[in-house]
Amino acid sequence: MTTSHVSHILELPLFLDHNANEPLHRQLVTQLREAILQGSISAGTRLPSTRSLALLLHVSRTVTIAAYDELFAEGYIEGRHGSGTYVVEDLSLLKRSPFPSPAGPPRWLRSVEPLLIPRPVVPREAINFRPGTPDMQFFPERTWRELWRQVGYTVPPNTYGEPAGLLELRTEVAAYLGRARGIACQAEDIIITSGATQAVNLIVQATLVPGDTVALEEPGYPLARFAFRASGLHIVPIPVDDDGLDVSQLANGEAAPYLVYVTPSHQYLLGSRLSSVRRVALLQWAEANDSLVIEDDYDGEFRFHASPLPALASMDRAGRVVYIGTFSKVLMPGLRVGYLVATAPLRERIARLKRMFDYHVTWPTQYMLAAMLRDGHLERHIRRMRLHYAEKRRQLAEIFAPVASWAHLCGLEAGMHVSLELHPALDAYEIAREASARDVYVPTLDEYYTGTPDRNGLLLGYGGLDAQQIYTGAQTLIELIKDRT
Repeated sequence: MTTSHVSHILELPLFLDHNANEPLHRQLVTQLREAILQGSISAGTRLPSTRSLALLLHVSRTVTIAAYDELFAEGYIEGRHGSGTYVVEDLSLLKRSPFPSPAGPPRWLRSVEPLLIPRPVVPREAINFRPGTPDMQFFPERTWRELWRQVGYTVPPNTYGEPAGLLELRTEVAAYLGRARGIACQAEDIIITSGATQAVNLIVQATLVPGDTVALEEPGYPLARFAFRASGLHIVPIPVDDDGLDVSQLANGEAAPYLVYVTPSHQYLLGSRLSSVRRVALLQWAEANDSLVIEDDYDGEFRFHASPLPALASMDRAGRVVYIGTFSKVLMPGLRVGYLVATAPLRERIARLKRMFDYHVTWPTQYMLAAMLRDGHLERHIRRMRLHYAEKRRQLAEIFAPVASWAHLCGLEAGMHVSLELHPALDAYEIAREASARDVYVPTLDEYYTGTPDRNGLLLGYGGLDAQQIYTGAQTLIELIKDRT
């Protein structure tokens, strides 16, 4: 007879075979030891008493006492006076078995090229110019805590909710987009996502099949490129200049890409914006070729001195634009909440995909964000941060002004990053490598190209750095530049 039971304390299946030659207590020792070594029972876990464990396994208490005695002797468990029996805290000297792996490359793990460029591990104390990190110095902590307190007093719904997201949040996002970006939309036009990257992936899954052609800004947002590549799409890089995407380079007719991904408000990464003339031309091209345009407005809230141009989605009259926004840049990356605005056929298909694979963003986060929008907290925070980021951008411009002939900042005065174009005689990769040796980490522009780079430079993400870090990091780069001039 085989006895098995899942302990409600250990939540671990234990199997004792009464017909085996091995004594029951030895079987129990072996299974508990392996569970501890493999990490199934973690250090410091309180074990059930010998009496409770014997009742759970339907064996004599003599069996469980003998098993515990052996584990005591081997150093796996310890008794604490008046408290019980615990797995020892320091398991560093005990050999842990790794999670099993196949002996060789398995047939089902298909050989594919790496999608992501490995990033260096940056020490916490280093200066990291990686883009996309907002500043938490002026984060409205008091408001944040109060809103979460309200969430805590609210009983969650006893349903999974709509895949499109919480109606209250979609209503507030629609109203916000009308005020801030001039996009006339309703709650039913919006789908809440786990950030902009998920939105891109959902659009790709809903519209394209492997082998289809898509167009991407060159240089452009790497996670969009990786999403297209992972889906087996053919990527056509379209050059970018001071007026944004060169629409004239888009093919027409049968060769026209099914989809074009653009960042028209603040081109990722050169910082230009799509001109009014090219916005009209892009919409006309999309209608003429029956193509879709993804408008990623990832940091459109942070314009400093340039007057805003209308969003493509606000100009679209033919249902060719899907608009993407995110709260990760406005508030914090860890929030992982974004949204998309799309016409009915695409929106309905995306909602079905979310129902199958993702369903919806966690309810408390959506509820809290709806309150931030409804009560004006988010827009007040945006106005405050717009001034703050503008000052950081001004500081960088002032620091690099003396070496402008060798390194100059490009693009609009906007956003949380700026590209630093270097003189052709300078090697951006070597400067970045030597800067990292001084604990200053900065990406090179060539990381953001699909094809051969036509620019030589660095990308300076200043959003999450304070004034002293910006000064120290920029001075380090200037020293390295001067050493080569």
